[in-house]
Amino acid sequence: MNIPLLVGTLVVVVILALSIKIVRQYDRAVVFRLGKLLGERGPGLFVIIPFVDRLVKVDLRVRELDVPKQTIISSDNVSLDVDAVIYYKVKDSCKAIVEVEDYEAATALLAQTTLRDVLGQNELDSILSKRDELNKEVQKILDIATDPWGMKVVIVTMRDVALPENMLRAIARQAEAEREKRARIILAEGEYQASQRMSEAAAFYEKTPIALKLREFQTLTEIAKEKNLIVVSIGAGAAGEIGTTAGLTKAFTEK
Repeated sequence: MNIPLLVGTLVVVVILALSIKIVRQYDRAVVFRLGKLLGERGPGLFVIIPFVDRLVKVDLRVRELDVPKQTIISSDNVSLDVDAVIYYKVKDSCKAIVEVEDYEAATALLAQTTLRDVLGQNELDSILSKRDELNKEVQKILDIATDPWGMKVVIVTMRDVALPENMLRAIARQAEAEREKRARIILAEGEYQASQRMSEAAAFYEKTPIALKLREFQTLTEIAKEKNLIVVSIGAGAAGEIGTTAGLTKAFTEK
C-alpha cells in the first residue's frame, strides 16, 4: 500500500472540496482575498483559493424587518404608540458587507428614528387618516438613506397605532357628533326639497282648480279606507260629473 500516494490524494480531495463553492440563485458570495475585496460571485459554481480567500454570503430576497413599538408625540401633543413592518432587499451585496457593519441592524435603527421624525411632524388626525401617504414618505426617506449601503426599501407599513384611553373616548364622541351633524343636514335637505315640491304643487293647483278638486276627492277616498268610513259626495251639477261649483261632502261612519 502506497501511503504517500494515499495521503497526497486525500490532500487534493480536501483542497478541491475547500476550493469549489456553490451559491444558490437567491444568494451572492462576497469574496475577500487576504482582506482585500475581490467582488461578488454567484449564483452557481465557482472556485476560491483555500485559506487565502474568505467569502460572506448575502441573501438577495425581500426580507421582513419588524420595527419595535415606538412612543411618538404628534405635533398636537398627543402621545401614541406605533409599530411598523419594513420590507427590504439587498441590491448590492458588496456595499452591504463593506459599507456598513450590520446592514439589518442599521436599517432597523434608522427606521425607528425616521418613523418618530415623520409622525412627530403630523397631527393625530393626519396620522390616522393619511397612513398610506405617511408610509410612502417613510419608505422614501429610508430608501434614500440606505442606498449607500446597497439596500432597497420596498415597503413600509404602520401595523398598529395605539392611542391612550382618554383619546379613544374623545374620538368616539367626535365620531358620534359627526354622525349627528350629517343626520341633521340630511333631514334639513329633505325638508327643503319637500317644501320646494309643495310650493310647485301649490302653484300648479292655483292655476288648475279642477286638479285641486280631484286631489281633494282622492284624499277623502283614502281617509275613508283607513278610517272605515263611507264618503258621499253631493255635487251641484249632474250626477257623476265634477262641476266648477264646490260640492257638499259628508262622511258617515260605516255601520
